Amino acid sequence: MKKILLWIGSIFMILSAIVCFPSVASLFMLMSGVVLLPLSAITKHYRRIIPAKSIRICLAIVLIVVSFLLTPVENVNNATGNDYGDSDTTITKSLETELQETISQEPEPQKSESQETESQENEPQEPNEPEISTFSIHFIDVGQADAALIECDGHYMLIDGGNKGDSNVIYTVLKNKNVSKLDMVVATHGHEDHIGGIPGAFNYTSSDITLCPINEYDTDVFNDFKKYATSKGGGITVPSVGNTYMLGSAEIKILGVNSISDANNSSIVLMITYGETKFLFTGDAEREAEQTILNSGVCLSATVLKVGHHGSETSTTYPFLREIMPEYAVISVGEGNSYGHPDEDTLSRLRNADVTVYRTDIHGDIYCTSDGKNIVFSVEKNESADTLTNQEETINTEQTPSESSEQNTDNNDYALNTKSKKFHYPSCSKGPTKNKEYFTGTRDELIAQGYSPCGSCNP
Repeated sequence: MKKILLWIGSIFMILSAIVCFPSVASLFMLMSGVVLLPLSAITKHYRRIIPAKSIRICLAIVLIVVSFLLTPVENVNNATGNDYGDSDTTITKSLETELQETISQEPEPQKSESQETESQENEPQEPNEPEISTFSIHFIDVGQADAALIECDGHYMLIDGGNKGDSNVIYTVLKNKNVSKLDMVVATHGHEDHIGGIPGAFNYTSSDITLCPINEYDTDVFNDFKKYATSKGGGITVPSVGNTYMLGSAEIKILGVNSISDANNSSIVLMITYGETKFLFTGDAEREAEQTILNSGVCLSATVLKVGHHGSETSTTYPFLREIMPEYAVISVGEGNSYGHPDEDTLSRLRNADVTVYRTDIHGDIYCTSDGKNIVFSVEKNESADTLTNQEETINTEQTPSESSEQNTDNNDYALNTKSKKFHYPSCSKGPTKNKEYFTGTRDELIAQGYSPCGSCNP
């Protein structure tokens, strides 16, 4: 009977050890099961090590007690790590899900104006609409010439500088605006009425870069401009079509630099983009340059057009104007100039396109500001004057023959055919396409040089 009980106890403990494996308690259960085995071979060993019979039973009991004392601890740890852990995880996930659903269903609290302003300030700004941004153009009245100062976010660019005698005007404008440095100077082409006064800007300050379509032009005025551009304007840089430059948050893109021998048609044509507003400057580009730009397929849509060549009939052609469709146009022109600028045909085209026109001969200095969406103009004088009609037309028709003959001594623009020795008005339909040169001077000077007038346009 004693052996049977030992076998039962031994087998039970060994099975318990297998069930609890690999815990520490299973080791003690296995040891107690082995101790209880009533095998004669094991019993002999016990008697050698432990002579007293009662010691074997006591050892087995101790091992059993220890194994059972360890079992609750192991079970609690396992339960905590598994059952309770899984339960806690499930409960936590459930609570998080309910909390998220509750938050999403709750209406957003109303923000105060100050909170909304603060949140807007913290939002990232668009590159062309900085947090605090300014943009303005000052079309400087330099008579029968061109000059404009552009400012964006405290950065400045000068496009042309009028005649040589306007150097002091440009100097004064920069000084009054406290322009510490010009980011860019653009000389649209080599004629004096566009580059002559730029040295006045360089006498006051410097420029990071100077753009011009040519490096050489055989006049003293250009050589003077080039000297100053080299010393204080970073030298002359001839841009390429498609080049872009930044002026603060405004983008400047070169649309035209035409490799044409005629200086007017080599003018740099550029677009300034500020927010949703665009400003197109065309220098003295005429119909040939305009057509080249049209053929390139570039987008010409602009809010403001700086009219080409002082409003000459040879510029701002219908196809070109139709692609731009500006709301406003600015003509830089001298009062009572001998060229008859702006030409009535040009004014008629602008009038038909329903463009609001500003003119330096009528308004003096013209100021334009943009907030990126809307444009506001202000002028020095004659704010409500009619700008789409030449005020001198009536006077011109009433001139006596002697007065008309006196005008023949005034300088005019002529297109010359150097081979046939004919001279034409630049707008003449029978004007030369080859062997063509432009001349500014008097009719008598051309006749003295052996040229004869065109029988069609009768210059």
